[in-house]
Amino acid sequence: MFAASGYGARGAFGKRPALLVIDVSWAFAGDRPDEPILESIKRWRNSCGAESWVAIDSIKELIDTAHMKELPVIYTTGFRREDNWDSGSWGWKNNRNEEDVAQPVPDRDGNAIVDAIAPQPQDIVVYKQKPSGFFGTNLASYLTLLGCDSVIVTGTTTSGCVRATVLDAFSLNYRVTIAEEGCFDRSEASHAINLCDMNAKYADVLKTAEIIAYMRELPNGMFKLPSGGSTANAKVMPPLRAIA
Repeated sequence: MFAASGYGARGAFGKRPALLVIDVSWAFAGDRPDEPILESIKRWRNSCGAESWVAIDSIKELIDTAHMKELPVIYTTGFRREDNWDSGSWGWKNNRNEEDVAQPVPDRDGNAIVDAIAPQPQDIVVYKQKPSGFFGTNLASYLTLLGCDSVIVTGTTTSGCVRATVLDAFSLNYRVTIAEEGCFDRSEASHAINLCDMNAKYADVLKTAEIIAYMRELPNGMFKLPSGGSTANAKVMPPLRAIA
């Protein structure tokens, strides 16, 4: 049906990509890689369970390659006021939303990027309050500043924040590639169906190995990246609370 309609054509890579890492935080991955999802969400209500950590291995490969080739790596994560007032519409569809006023694990900031792929000084972090990494943030302006024509998208959830970010990138006329093994969701069905749909209409869903091979062929030194300073897990925003 998609093919008969003309959908599913290969969009092709861009020439100046940025790697986007969407919301790969403790709140979504949990802090116990082998813990079943129904156990993990008792403490981290947004956890995607053990599947998170399978994807994180692939995301790390992509990040390491991007760093080697001096490509931009841009992370997104959430932030909330301490009183959770700015959760807004999130509270309408989740009856555990008020739990976000306290961290389930005292020594973990739920919005901090997991240690395995923690941002480096040259990386960029975008703080958001809604699904898309573009909505109400500086992401588009950072991509303009870097001169990017395309994005490689990883992270979570495939059906939520990843999809919203992909659609906005598509709407802004960026070429979009999604790393198949580098995305994850709390629902296997939602993950698979959304990858299928996005591949048909908005992005190229490709294996991580093919994306890495493409990245390795790019020249070094294309981008003027930040020189360092505050790393992404430093608290440079108001007190952070996990959002879906």
